[in-house]
Formats: sequence, structure tokens, C-alpha cells
Amino acid sequence: MGLFRTRQQGHTLESIQDAMLELRVMYPNAGAREMISLLFHEMNMAVSRSVIRTYFVMYELHLVHQHKARQLQRHRFWAASVNDIWAVDQHDKWLRFGLALHTGIEPFSGRILWIRVWHLNRNSQLILSYYLDVVDELRFIPLVSQSDPGTENFGIANVQTMLRQWHDPALAGTLQHRWMRSKKNVKPEIMWSQLRWRFTPGFEALLQEGVQRGWYDTNNILQLMIFRWIFIPWMQCELDRYREHVNHTAKCRDRNKVLPHGIAELIFDTPQDYSALQLKIMVDKAATTHVRQLYIDPDHVVFNLVPGPLNAHLKECYNELGRPAVTRQTVWAVYLDLLHVVQDHAARLSPLPTAVMIEQTDSVGSLPLLEGQCDLPFNKDGDNYYMDAVHVQHLDELDAEDEPEIIEVGPDIIVSDFSDDKGNDELDDWS
Repeated sequence: MGLFRTRQQGHTLESIQDAMLELRVMYPNAGAREMISLLFHEMNMAVSRSVIRTYFVMYELHLVHQHKARQLQRHRFWAASVNDIWAVDQHDKWLRFGLALHTGIEPFSGRILWIRVWHLNRNSQLILSYYLDVVDELRFIPLVSQSDPGTENFGIANVQTMLRQWHDPALAGTLQHRWMRSKKNVKPEIMWSQLRWRFTPGFEALLQEGVQRGWYDTNNILQLMIFRWIFIPWMQCELDRYREHVNHTAKCRDRNKVLPHGIAELIFDTPQDYSALQLKIMVDKAATTHVRQLYIDPDHVVFNLVPGPLNAHLKECYNELGRPAVTRQTVWAVYLDLLHVVQDHAARLSPLPTAVMIEQTDSVGSLPLLEGQCDLPFNKDGDNYYMDAVHVQHLDELDAEDEPEIIEVGPDIIVSDFSDDKGNDELDDWS
């Protein structure tokens, strides 16, 4: 089971120093529990909390003193159980680099269903494809989907409604999607806040380096295309690793919370072990195939990383370079090498799209909202919000500061240490 892995590895301050320095570059805000988890998931190192605490005191005490707790306005809302809601949201903080993020969350368990990066996040067909990819993988849908108002979410609203009505005709006439106005779509917002605290700083610094050094200008179409071709697949892999890390790590226990404590993946898969219900709606393959064919054009340009002819040319040039690995340490070097090869073969380069053409082609193909459907009622009581279809159990807002308190039980899963002893609070709570 791996219960003694930490003791068996016997790590010391000296043995973890190189790994700590490498992780600190990409995760400058990671606290004690978060760093233990990162060492486990990214470096295959099982390190005891006492060693990490000592390391912080010896080498990073100034960072501990500089840390200030961030606060969120707290709201309480209700959801019935697992798969009562899937909440989706976009994130635009990296648009200045030409990167657009989107996520889907199952709020009761806290499981991140997807975090996707692309060169835009406002096309309804693209956003719908994220939802349907997960539905095809899981073979079920929630009772209700949820998002901020916006035409980019019409595809999900339509398909969620059609699939629910396909399997339950009694729902005809009611949209099975809830529009969360006035910034009440809090669960995805909390996930973005956590991402910006834990994941973003190191990667944003890496992206900014290319801009500051003059390697990358979003107004230079060739540089923009090569940046997309190199950085988006690599960044997606990094986000997938982050998602797996979050889904398989238990947060620190909070006695003020009433939602289940534990690993999001386990709560999502086996809610009965946490005295919760499984509210998923199984869907027929024929139904998902039908709605995908109805609403998504697979040949739409929005699904192209770069235009087709340029994609083929970039593959040839990348092969000419020997197909170098793209990592955190090499991503800019690979980008620059590919840029130079493409410039050397300028005569073979097909005409590039203009900025106006890119904007126009990305916006075409928007989906209209289903007609003749009534909105779901929105129940509000003070600062409490019932966000979905069944009213069974309370959920508390996930704090942006939540960190894992962990022991190792195997190669892929980290479980919570259920001790109430907070111990060295200043170090433990630094996230």
C-alpha cells in the first residue's frame, strides 16, 4: 500500500534541495502541504512533513513571514449530492499571451472535470466539445449544468437540456441549465483563484520571459502561430498534471465545512462511502452522437491549432529539428529553433492569416439557444444559494487557501491525515 514509503526513502534536507529549488521556480507560492504533494506527484519523492517544515525554516523563512492570508467573501449554497451540478467557466487572464482557459467542475466532490487551454474560449461549439468529450468518457451527465450568462455557453445549455429530455420527456419545456448572474458561479471562480495562487505564478513568469526578451509578440502572426503550435499542447499537458494532482489529493480538514472531506476523485466515484448520493444520469451513445452531429462541425476552423497548410509545414520543420522534447526548461528554445527554421524556409511558407481573418473565423458558427424553454427557478435566501435541481445537503464554499494534508498510500492517490492537531499552523497554512 505504500504506507512506509516516506520512511523507506528517508529524505533529508540535502536530498530534497535540488527538487525543491526546481519546484519553487514554477510554484513560488506552494506551502508545506502543497509542496509535499508536488514532490510526490512530480518528483516521485515521498518526504515527511517534518523534513519540509525544517527546510522552510532553514531556507525559506522569509517567504513564510511574507505570506499573507487571502480572504474571499463567503456564501453558502446547496446541492443535492455528486453530479447534481456541473459548473463551467472561462478564464481570460492569459489572453495577453494568446492563451484562453476553460474549466468544468463537479462542486460537491470538488472534482475538476476539465481544464482546457486553446487560443480562444468564446466559441460555443468549442466549449460544447469540452463538455461532450467528458460525457463520452464518463457515459453520464449531471442533473443540471451551470454557467455565467453568455452565448459561448448556449451549446452546453442546449445539449444538457436535450439529453435530459431525451431520457426524461417529463422535463420538456424547461431548460436544464442554470444561468448564474451577478458572479454567483462561485465554484469555478474558486478553482481559478486556486490555480492562480498555486499554478500560475511560475508558468506566467516563464511566458512573460519570452515577451520581455522580444522572442514573442502576439501582433506578429508568424510568431503567434508558432507559439500556439508549441505552447498550447505543452501547456495542456501541464494543466492535465495539475488537474490530476488536485483530484487525487485531499484538502486540509475544516470543521466548519459540511461537504465531504477527502479525495475529490474518490468522493466523485464512490459517494456512498461519504454518506452521499450518486445523481448522475446515464446517457445513450446514440443520444450523444446525435447532439454532437447536430451542434458541432468537426471541420470548423476553431478546432485547428493553426491553419492546415501551416500545420503541415510546421511538422516538417519540427521533424527537421529532430523532434526535440518540449519541457519547462526547453519550451522557449524549441520555439525559437522552430521559428528560425521556418524563417529560413520562408519561400515554402503558405500565406498567413491576418489578424482580422483570425478574429472573423474564430467567431463564426455560434449556436443559438433553444427556443420555447423556461428557465429553472433560482432560489436565494440571504447569502445562501440553492444552485440546482435537488435540495438535500448543504455545501460550503471551497476556500482558495485550501491545501492537502497528506500521507502516501500508493503511487497515484494521496489521502487525508484526519488528525485534528493543527501543529505548526504558520507553516501548514502557507499555501
